Amino acid sequence: MRAWIDGELLPDPTAPAVRVSDHGFTVGDGVFEAIKVVGGLPFAPDRHLERLARSAAGLGLAELDRDAVRRGVSAVLAGGDLALGRLRITYTGGPAPLGSGRGDAGPTLVVVADELSPTAATTRVATVAWPRNERGALAGLKTTSYAENVLALAEAQRRGATEAVFGNLAGHLCEGTGSNVFYVLDGELRTPTLASGCLAGVTRALVIEWSGAREVDEPLADVLERASEAFLASTTRDVQAVRRCDDRDLGEPGPVTRNAAEVWREREAQDIDP
Repeated sequence: MRAWIDGELLPDPTAPAVRVSDHGFTVGDGVFEAIKVVGGLPFAPDRHLERLARSAAGLGLAELDRDAVRRGVSAVLAGGDLALGRLRITYTGGPAPLGSGRGDAGPTLVVVADELSPTAATTRVATVAWPRNERGALAGLKTTSYAENVLALAEAQRRGATEAVFGNLAGHLCEGTGSNVFYVLDGELRTPTLASGCLAGVTRALVIEWSGAREVDEPLADVLERASEAFLASTTRDVQAVRRCDDRDLGEPGPVTRNAAEVWREREAQDIDP
Protein backbone atom coordinates (compact mmCIF):
# COMPACT_ATOMS: atom_id res chain seq x y z
CA MET A 1 0.00 0.00 0.00
CA ARG A 2 1.14 3.55 -0.80
CA ALA A 3 -0.57 6.70 0.49
CA TRP A 4 -0.40 10.39 -0.40
CA ILE A 5 -2.12 13.16 1.54
CA ASP A 6 -2.31 16.86 0.66
CA GLY A 7 0.82 16.80 -1.48
CA GLU A 8 2.97 14.45 0.58
CA LEU A 9 3.76 10.79 -0.05
CA LEU A 10 3.72 9.10 3.35
CA PRO A 11 6.81 7.06 4.28
CA ASP A 12 4.55 4.79 6.34
CA PRO A 13 1.03 4.48 4.88
CA THR A 14 -0.25 2.92 8.11
CA ALA A 15 0.86 5.83 10.32
CA PRO A 16 -1.64 8.44 11.60
CA ALA A 17 -2.15 11.11 8.96
CA VAL A 18 -5.68 12.59 9.03
CA ARG A 19 -6.59 14.93 11.89
CA VAL A 20 -9.13 13.64 14.39
CA SER A 21 -11.18 16.79 13.72
CA ASP A 22 -11.39 16.16 9.96
CA HIS A 23 -15.02 16.49 8.90
CA GLY A 24 -14.76 13.40 6.74
CA PHE A 25 -13.84 11.41 9.85
CA THR A 26 -16.25 12.99 12.34
CA VAL A 27 -19.43 13.25 10.25
CA GLY A 28 -18.73 11.61 6.89
CA ASP A 29 -18.49 14.95 5.09
CA GLY A 30 -16.57 13.78 2.06
CA VAL A 31 -16.64 12.09 -1.33
CA PHE A 32 -14.50 9.39 -2.88
CA GLU A 33 -13.67 7.34 -5.95
CA ALA A 34 -12.36 3.80 -6.34
CA ILE A 35 -10.41 3.27 -9.56
CA LYS A 36 -9.16 -0.02 -10.93
CA VAL A 37 -5.46 -0.24 -11.77
CA VAL A 38 -4.49 -2.47 -14.71
CA GLY A 39 -0.85 -3.01 -15.57
CA GLY A 40 0.19 -0.09 -13.37
CA LEU A 41 -2.27 2.34 -15.01
CA PRO A 42 -5.64 3.63 -13.74
CA PHE A 43 -8.64 2.54 -15.80
CA ALA A 44 -11.03 5.25 -17.02
CA PRO A 45 -9.35 7.96 -14.89
CA ASP A 46 -11.02 10.89 -16.66
CA ARG A 47 -14.51 9.51 -16.06
CA HIS A 48 -13.74 8.87 -12.39
CA LEU A 49 -12.23 12.31 -11.91
CA GLU A 50 -15.27 13.93 -13.50
CA ARG A 51 -17.60 12.05 -11.16
CA LEU A 52 -15.46 12.94 -8.14
CA ALA A 53 -15.76 16.61 -9.08
CA ARG A 54 -19.55 16.26 -9.51
CA SER A 55 -19.90 14.56 -6.14
CA ALA A 56 -17.80 17.26 -4.46
CA ALA A 57 -19.91 20.00 -6.01
CA GLY A 58 -23.12 18.19 -5.05
CA LEU A 59 -21.96 17.99 -1.45
CA GLY A 60 -21.00 21.66 -1.45
CA LEU A 61 -17.27 21.06 -0.95
CA ALA A 62 -14.59 23.42 -2.26
CA GLU A 63 -13.89 23.03 -5.97
CA LEU A 64 -11.76 19.95 -6.58
CA ASP A 65 -8.16 20.57 -7.68
CA ARG A 66 -7.95 17.96 -10.43
CA ASP A 67 -4.25 18.53 -11.04
CA ALA A 68 -3.58 17.79 -7.37
CA VAL A 69 -5.49 14.53 -7.71
CA ARG A 70 -3.43 13.58 -10.74
CA ARG A 71 -0.22 14.33 -8.83
CA GLY A 72 -1.38 12.11 -5.99
CA VAL A 73 -2.25 9.28 -8.36
CA SER A 74 1.15 9.51 -10.05
CA ALA A 75 2.92 9.52 -6.69
CA VAL A 76 1.26 6.38 -5.32
CA LEU A 77 1.60 4.46 -8.59
CA ALA A 78 5.22 5.41 -9.30
CA GLY A 79 7.43 2.32 -9.09
CA GLY A 80 4.63 0.25 -7.63
CA ASP A 81 4.26 -2.14 -10.57
CA LEU A 82 0.65 -2.95 -9.69
CA ALA A 83 -0.50 -5.58 -12.19
CA LEU A 84 -3.99 -5.42 -10.64
CA GLY A 85 -4.80 -2.83 -8.04
CA ARG A 86 -7.17 -0.21 -6.75
CA LEU A 87 -6.90 3.51 -6.13
CA ARG A 88 -8.97 5.15 -3.42
CA ILE A 89 -9.28 8.93 -3.75
CA THR A 90 -10.93 10.65 -0.79
CA TYR A 91 -11.82 14.34 -0.64
CA THR A 92 -13.30 15.76 2.57
CA GLY A 93 -14.42 19.02 4.12
CA GLY A 94 -11.15 19.11 6.08
CA PRO A 95 -10.59 19.99 9.74
CA ALA A 96 -13.67 21.52 11.35
CA PRO A 97 -15.29 22.10 14.74
CA LEU A 98 -16.90 19.02 16.23
CA GLY A 99 -20.44 18.90 14.90
CA SER A 100 -22.17 19.37 11.56
CA GLY A 101 -20.86 22.85 10.75
CA ARG A 102 -17.87 23.10 8.43
CA GLY A 103 -14.67 24.93 9.31
CA ASP A 104 -12.50 27.19 7.17
CA ALA A 105 -9.25 25.18 7.23
CA GLY A 106 -9.66 23.89 3.67
CA PRO A 107 -10.29 20.40 2.30
CA THR A 108 -8.32 17.20 2.78
CA LEU A 109 -7.24 15.14 -0.24
CA VAL A 110 -5.99 11.57 0.13
CA VAL A 111 -4.92 9.08 -2.56
CA VAL A 112 -4.14 5.45 -1.69
CA ALA A 113 -3.04 2.60 -3.95
CA ASP A 114 -3.20 -1.06 -2.99
CA GLU A 115 -3.38 -4.50 -4.54
CA LEU A 116 -6.73 -5.88 -5.71
CA SER A 117 -7.65 -9.56 -5.72
CA PRO A 118 -9.42 -10.88 -8.83
CA THR A 119 -13.19 -11.14 -8.43
CA ALA A 120 -15.05 -14.42 -8.84
CA ALA A 121 -16.96 -14.80 -12.10
CA THR A 122 -20.27 -15.33 -10.30
CA THR A 123 -21.78 -14.36 -6.98
CA ARG A 124 -24.85 -14.44 -4.75
CA VAL A 125 -26.84 -11.35 -3.72
CA ALA A 126 -29.50 -10.66 -1.11
CA THR A 127 -32.16 -7.97 -1.09
CA VAL A 128 -32.53 -5.91 2.08
CA ALA A 129 -35.55 -4.26 3.66
CA TRP A 130 -34.08 -0.77 3.95
CA PRO A 131 -34.93 1.44 0.93
CA ARG A 132 -32.76 3.96 -0.85
CA ASN A 133 -34.18 7.48 -0.70
CA GLU A 134 -34.14 8.63 -4.32
CA ARG A 135 -35.25 12.10 -3.16
CA GLY A 136 -32.56 12.50 -0.50
CA ALA A 137 -29.83 15.15 -0.51
CA LEU A 138 -27.12 12.53 -1.12
CA ALA A 139 -28.93 10.57 -3.85
CA GLY A 140 -26.55 9.86 -6.72
CA LEU A 141 -23.48 11.22 -4.90
CA LYS A 142 -20.53 8.98 -4.01
CA THR A 143 -20.02 10.19 -0.46
CA THR A 144 -18.13 8.75 2.48
CA SER A 145 -21.39 8.46 4.42
CA TYR A 146 -21.46 4.69 3.98
CA ALA A 147 -22.87 3.43 7.28
CA GLU A 148 -26.13 2.39 5.58
CA ASN A 149 -24.13 0.33 3.10
CA VAL A 150 -22.06 -1.24 5.87
CA LEU A 151 -25.19 -2.36 7.69
CA ALA A 152 -26.84 -3.71 4.54
CA LEU A 153 -23.72 -5.57 3.40
CA ALA A 154 -23.31 -7.16 6.82
CA GLU A 155 -26.90 -8.44 6.57
CA ALA A 156 -26.26 -9.82 3.09
CA GLN A 157 -23.08 -11.55 4.22
CA ARG A 158 -24.94 -13.05 7.16
CA ARG A 159 -27.20 -14.67 4.56
CA GLY A 160 -24.29 -16.01 2.52
CA ALA A 161 -24.21 -13.28 -0.15
CA THR A 162 -21.45 -10.90 -1.23
CA GLU A 163 -23.67 -7.94 -2.06
CA ALA A 164 -26.88 -6.37 -0.80
CA VAL A 165 -29.46 -5.02 -3.26
CA PHE A 166 -31.73 -2.08 -2.44
CA GLY A 167 -35.11 -1.03 -3.69
CA ASN A 168 -36.07 2.65 -3.38
CA LEU A 169 -38.99 4.48 -1.79
CA ALA A 170 -41.05 3.96 -4.96
CA GLY A 171 -40.55 0.20 -4.65
CA HIS A 172 -38.34 0.05 -7.73
CA LEU A 173 -35.02 -1.74 -8.07
CA CYS A 174 -32.20 0.70 -7.27
CA GLU A 175 -28.64 -0.59 -6.73
CA GLY A 176 -26.21 -2.56 -4.60
CA THR A 177 -24.08 -1.18 -1.77
CA GLY A 178 -21.15 -0.74 -4.13
CA SER A 179 -22.46 -1.85 -7.51
CA ASN A 180 -25.07 -1.23 -10.17
CA VAL A 181 -27.51 -3.98 -11.08
CA PHE A 182 -28.30 -5.19 -14.59
CA TYR A 183 -30.93 -7.79 -15.43
CA VAL A 184 -32.59 -9.47 -18.40
CA LEU A 185 -36.34 -9.43 -19.02
CA ASP A 186 -37.86 -10.79 -22.24
CA GLY A 187 -34.37 -11.13 -23.67
CA GLU A 188 -33.54 -7.44 -23.13
CA LEU A 189 -30.71 -6.12 -20.94
CA ARG A 190 -32.01 -3.48 -18.53
CA THR A 191 -30.79 -1.38 -15.60
CA PRO A 192 -32.43 1.24 -13.34
CA THR A 193 -32.38 4.88 -14.42
CA LEU A 194 -30.39 7.46 -12.47
CA ALA A 195 -33.73 8.85 -11.26
CA SER A 196 -34.02 5.70 -9.15
CA GLY A 197 -31.38 7.16 -6.83
CA CYS A 198 -28.63 4.79 -7.94
CA LEU A 199 -25.06 5.94 -8.36
CA ALA A 200 -23.97 6.91 -11.85
CA GLY A 201 -21.38 4.16 -11.95
CA VAL A 202 -18.48 4.44 -14.38
CA THR A 203 -18.70 0.72 -15.13
CA ARG A 204 -22.48 1.10 -15.47
CA ALA A 205 -22.08 3.80 -18.10
CA LEU A 206 -19.58 1.76 -20.09
CA VAL A 207 -21.74 -1.37 -20.01
CA ILE A 208 -24.67 0.68 -21.34
CA GLU A 209 -22.50 2.13 -24.10
CA TRP A 210 -20.85 -1.15 -25.04
CA SER A 211 -23.71 -3.63 -24.59
CA GLY A 212 -26.78 -1.53 -25.31
CA ALA A 213 -28.69 -1.84 -22.03
CA ARG A 214 -31.99 0.01 -21.64
CA GLU A 215 -32.50 2.26 -18.62
CA VAL A 216 -35.90 1.71 -17.04
CA ASP A 217 -37.40 1.74 -13.55
CA GLU A 218 -39.40 -1.35 -12.62
CA PRO A 219 -40.78 -2.76 -9.36
CA LEU A 220 -38.17 -4.70 -7.43
CA ALA A 221 -40.63 -7.52 -6.80
CA ASP A 222 -41.25 -7.95 -10.54
CA VAL A 223 -37.54 -8.02 -11.35
CA LEU A 224 -36.88 -10.58 -8.61
CA GLU A 225 -39.67 -12.82 -9.90
CA ARG A 226 -39.23 -12.49 -13.67
CA ALA A 227 -35.58 -11.74 -14.50
CA SER A 228 -33.91 -14.59 -16.38
CA GLU A 229 -30.39 -13.24 -15.84
CA ALA A 230 -28.71 -10.63 -13.66
CA PHE A 231 -25.25 -9.25 -13.08
CA LEU A 232 -23.46 -6.65 -11.00
CA ALA A 233 -21.24 -3.94 -12.47
CA SER A 234 -18.62 -2.00 -10.54
CA THR A 235 -14.98 -0.92 -10.57
CA THR A 236 -13.84 -3.94 -8.58
CA ARG A 237 -16.32 -6.49 -9.96
CA ASP A 238 -16.34 -5.49 -13.66
CA VAL A 239 -19.27 -7.63 -14.96
CA GLN A 240 -20.07 -10.28 -12.36
CA ALA A 241 -22.92 -12.72 -12.97
CA VAL A 242 -25.51 -13.29 -10.23
CA ARG A 243 -26.11 -17.00 -9.75
CA ARG A 244 -28.50 -16.67 -6.83
CA CYS A 245 -30.68 -13.86 -5.48
CA ASP A 246 -32.25 -14.50 -2.08
CA ASP A 247 -33.79 -17.97 -2.47
CA ARG A 248 -34.03 -17.90 -6.27
CA ASP A 249 -31.42 -19.80 -8.26
CA LEU A 250 -30.55 -18.13 -11.57
CA GLY A 251 -28.07 -20.84 -12.54
CA GLU A 252 -25.03 -20.42 -14.76
CA PRO A 253 -24.50 -17.06 -16.51
CA GLY A 254 -26.91 -16.69 -19.43
CA PRO A 255 -26.06 -15.56 -22.97
CA VAL A 256 -26.68 -11.84 -22.39
CA THR A 257 -24.50 -11.81 -19.29
CA ARG A 258 -21.76 -13.81 -20.99
CA ASN A 259 -21.76 -11.42 -23.91
CA ALA A 260 -21.57 -8.35 -21.65
CA ALA A 261 -18.64 -9.88 -19.77
CA GLU A 262 -16.81 -10.74 -22.98
CA VAL A 263 -17.39 -7.30 -24.47
CA TRP A 264 -16.09 -5.77 -21.25
CA ARG A 265 -12.86 -7.77 -21.34
CA GLU A 266 -12.25 -6.90 -24.97
CA ARG A 267 -12.96 -3.19 -24.65
CA GLU A 268 -11.04 -2.78 -21.40
CA ALA A 269 -7.96 -4.28 -23.05
CA GLN A 270 -8.27 -1.91 -26.01
CA ASP A 271 -8.45 1.43 -24.19
CA ILE A 272 -7.26 2.29 -20.68
CA ASP A 273 -9.20 5.59 -20.66
CA PRO A 274 -12.43 5.06 -22.63
